[in-house]
Amino acid sequence: MSKTRSVRVMAPGKINVSFRMGPLRPDGYHSVASVYLAVSLYEEVTATRRDDDQVTVSVRNGSPLPLDVEDIPLDSSNLAVKAAELMRSLTAQSTGVHLDIVKRVPIAGGMGGGSADAAAALVACSALWDTGFSRDELVRIAADLGADVPFALLGGVAVGLGVGDQLTPALARRDLHWVLVPASFGLSTPKVYATADRLREEAGFTATDPENVDPRILKAMHAGDVDGLANALGNDLQAASIELAPELADILDLGIAEGALAGLVSGSGPTLAFLAADRLDAEELSQRLSDVAGVAALAVHGPVHGARIMA
Repeated sequence: MSKTRSVRVMAPGKINVSFRMGPLRPDGYHSVASVYLAVSLYEEVTATRRDDDQVTVSVRNGSPLPLDVEDIPLDSSNLAVKAAELMRSLTAQSTGVHLDIVKRVPIAGGMGGGSADAAAALVACSALWDTGFSRDELVRIAADLGADVPFALLGGVAVGLGVGDQLTPALARRDLHWVLVPASFGLSTPKVYATADRLREEAGFTATDPENVDPRILKAMHAGDVDGLANALGNDLQAASIELAPELADILDLGIAEGALAGLVSGSGPTLAFLAADRLDAEELSQRLSDVAGVAALAVHGPVHGARIMA
């Protein structure tokens, strides 16, 4: 068995560049068709051997933004703990482990921060316990933890179908630059979906299961056409997120007024993502949003790699 005492892994958050939602299924989920983009905002998990058989976790804020890490559970309901316990059930040479999580992705912000923690914990524990699992095997294991965890392992760009877990890699010809505006609050993903269902019912809209993503999205990303991408962005959950948090609409309007090519709610929100023409435009937009609206804004880029061992 490996004598390594600790392993540090970083895994990215994501933006849903496009998100289509089907009707509520009998199993309580919704079929989706989404384009995931991993961006340069990373969660960090260090897995360290314990001398007993316990799985413990601590959480710290590594972001310049205020993140309410005190609200994150430190028990078996934490997704990173679930990942470690799952990995331990699959290897005979496991030990106790402590997971130290450094948070940078907005919490309950629609960017998959918890899923990134789980992906990082899987990779870290697999290396710590010298399981020999390949990346493909880890991706299959990750699917048991939630639809976003496999993508946090893979990174890059991917089309997600089913409940988001059926991933097909896609190609982006150039870096895409974004400005993220996290909210000072979170939104419950189940509540956002339920609100989206209600809004559709009230509008008399009958949803069908989406079979694919908007082809304009993939065409624009493949061609490196930022303007074409801006015209194709969309999120079926956006109206529901704004219904629950109306102030998001004002910030979306402000971002466009300040020069963003386009803006949308990321996933179930409430994080907002604004597409910029290039790195310099993203940095300038971030500064203007901070100066004009007094909101926290971060310039990021993608695609970036998935969960990766750093030390």
